[in-house]
Amino acid sequence: MHLGDILDPSAVKVLSACSSKKRLFHELGELAAGSLGLEAETVIDALLDREALGPTGVGQGVALPHARLDSIDAVMGMFIRLEKPLEFEAVDRQPVDLVFCLFAPTQAGVDHLKALALVSRTLRDGTVCQKLRANTDPATVHMILTDQSATQAA
Repeated sequence: MHLGDILDPSAVKVLSACSSKKRLFHELGELAAGSLGLEAETVIDALLDREALGPTGVGQGVALPHARLDSIDAVMGMFIRLEKPLEFEAVDRQPVDLVFCLFAPTQAGVDHLKALALVSRTLRDGTVCQKLRANTDPATVHMILTDQSATQAA
C-alpha cells in the first residue's frame, strides 16, 4: 500500500487558518464531499464521534483523525495543511498544523490499520514534515506525501 493509492490530489488542501477543531472537521467534511463524493454531514458526524473517544493529535504538530463509513468500499485519505497551527488536544499538547484524515469501510479491518500505520510512519519523518510545512501549493504537498510513501510498503 502506498499513500498515492489512498490520497487523490483533489483531496489535499492548504488552509490559512481554522478557528477550532470542530471547524476543521467541517472543512474536512466539505473537502470529502468535493473530492471524494462523500456526504459532508456523514463525514463530520463520524469524525466527531471518533474524536469523542479520544483526541487523534499524535504529537509533533500532526493529527490523524479517522473514521469508518458504511458508504465506502476502499480506504480513502485527505490531507490539510494549516498555515496557522490549531489547538487539538494532542498528546504532547502542541498545536497541530498537519492533518491526515483517513476513512475506511466499516468492515475494512487490516487495510484500515495498514493505512494508519503508513500515514503515521510517513508523518513521523521530520524531513517530510519540514517539506510539508515549507509548501503552500496543494499539488506540491500531494507530491511530497506520495513520493515519500512510494518506498514504504505497509
